[in-house]
Amino acid sequence: MKIRYLLLHAYGLGGTIRTVTNQANAMAARGHEVEVVSVVRRRDEARFKLDPRVRRSALVDQRGGVEPDSLSRRAWRKLRGRVVPRGEFAADWFTERVERAVIDYVSGLRDGILVTTRPALNLISARRGSARVVRVAQEHMSLTAYREPVRQEIAKYYGRLDAVQVLTKANQEEYHGLLPGIRVVRIPNAVHSVDNKHSAQEHRTVVAVGRLVTQKGFDLLIPAFTQAAERHPGWQLRIYGSGARRDQLQALIGDPERIRLMGSTGRLDEHLAKSAIYVLSSRFEGLPMAMIEAMTHALPVVSFDCPTGPRDVLTHGVDGLLVPPEDVAGLTAALDLLMGDRELRLRMGAAAAATARAYSTEQVTPLWEELFTELSSRRSGSA
Repeated sequence: MKIRYLLLHAYGLGGTIRTVTNQANAMAARGHEVEVVSVVRRRDEARFKLDPRVRRSALVDQRGGVEPDSLSRRAWRKLRGRVVPRGEFAADWFTERVERAVIDYVSGLRDGILVTTRPALNLISARRGSARVVRVAQEHMSLTAYREPVRQEIAKYYGRLDAVQVLTKANQEEYHGLLPGIRVVRIPNAVHSVDNKHSAQEHRTVVAVGRLVTQKGFDLLIPAFTQAAERHPGWQLRIYGSGARRDQLQALIGDPERIRLMGSTGRLDEHLAKSAIYVLSSRFEGLPMAMIEAMTHALPVVSFDCPTGPRDVLTHGVDGLLVPPEDVAGLTAALDLLMGDRELRLRMGAAAAATARAYSTEQVTPLWEELFTELSSRRSGSA
């Protein structure tokens, strides 16, 4: 099969980029013709490694900076039609040139499978893509996380797609409610490996991973850990990721030796293996892949029971602890419990590693192959 994955920025960091890279590599390993297409390119080198058999290309090269539009945003919308809705989290990336490039690329395809990976791209595929192409939209976020204009466009246009893929059962129920009669399939993302080095619980380190944005809730995690650490001297919190809220988060840190914002890293597996607890403090999620990757290292998890994702993976009291959403006191108490009990961490960590095996490429990739084969056969039969 010929499979194209369309990403906003395949050269950057982020959970969607990493999981799509994993998918592309796994499909290429099974003999399929695979290409990853990046809407924009802002880096010389990609942060995640692709299998040599996977082609990578970019529609708009922005390494020299973002070119100004020749038309006003309003004029561009009037000329070509409103495709990327206001309120899409990445709407500012879709300048006149970028949006035109995506529309021209999608409308020019005549065969194979096109997998788009965020609402802006899903909507362009739905509205401008050819019926000759099997079009599959990936949704990496909860429907409720999107702003109303985005949900309205999803309800209006996703019915033109061949299938919508979501990550959790809760996501599937949401989309079924909004899109009756549309094919909505649940396929979780796969981690790059489930055979990672396990934590020996020798280091008193709590670790969190994610962009430094409001969604990730690090402004709630920092005070929660600060309170828990008062009862457990020597423990540290390390937060890996970059983002716009770094300065605000830094201002919340009282002891920079105890709590550190580590920035981005290409050695996350190494850091996870030397940690003791993984914490997810998000206000909302899709399927939290960094959490599952931490579980492959036998780390127990403390997580807000946010919509959606953590509850689909974790069993409270078995492989982690679920805390009511945005409950800082509850997060403190859960951290306090695990920080004070090494045997509990070892037991929950072993269970976490077992849970994570359901997210291996060996488990997930056949689900994608079955979906693509079915949709392609249906398209051939109706041609």
